[in-house]
Amino acid sequence: MEKKVLLEAKNLCKTYSNESVQQHVIKNLNLKIYEGDFTVIMGNSGSGKSTLLYSLSGMDRPTLGKITYGSEDISSYSNDKLAVFRRNHCGFVFQQNYLNDTMSALDNVMVSGLLVTRDRKTLAKRAMDLLHKVEIEDRDMKKFPSQLSGGQQQRVAVVRGVINRPEILFADEPTGALNSQNTENVLDILTELNNEGQSIVMVTHSIKAAERGSRVIYLADGIVKSEIDLSSTPAKDRHAQLKDFLNKMGW
Repeated sequence: MEKKVLLEAKNLCKTYSNESVQQHVIKNLNLKIYEGDFTVIMGNSGSGKSTLLYSLSGMDRPTLGKITYGSEDISSYSNDKLAVFRRNHCGFVFQQNYLNDTMSALDNVMVSGLLVTRDRKTLAKRAMDLLHKVEIEDRDMKKFPSQLSGGQQQRVAVVRGVINRPEILFADEPTGALNSQNTENVLDILTELNNEGQSIVMVTHSIKAAERGSRVIYLADGIVKSEIDLSSTPAKDRHAQLKDFLNKMGW
């Protein structure tokens, strides 16, 4: 059965201007993001990975081309309409967790949920259920982020990203600031979410993280150089297959 296209970049260009110098970060790029996929975007530094992710999510605007969500051209939206789109359809996890240190872990999750629903009772139950799922205990939910470990903070950030049941979860180097054990914990959570049907688009420079994807896209100089489908590859074989692919890409 043909997969549903969630987002599509059509002839996407992104140029940054600095005085008389123009930097073409994304160059006439075309890409489809499919429902249910764990899409990973890789490439060397400066290849346009994060710029592409921010453009796809409506956090940045393309210079030329467009981003479509269904039949809607979201790149033509006003800033206010884009904010509503992100709130209703997207979740975000970044390398830095950006938790509010004046609020408890639970309240950090709740405040994002309250942007979409005013049903505090139902929202609180979902938030606590999700936090339990990522092994944040009741006593830790009441703590401020500074009282939690880095791994705990990032797990709270993941829950905050999915509290509103987003169609797409965007993750920009979500394990970049974590040690090896916490990296595995967060990747396990993302993998489980994807297995449950969550569509994910993740930028990473880590092969270990990229192995979790069902599809890996390689960017070079602002264009899609190639991609590899890992969806039917057993987990134990993904590292070698992905490493071989990346070597061919000049990684």
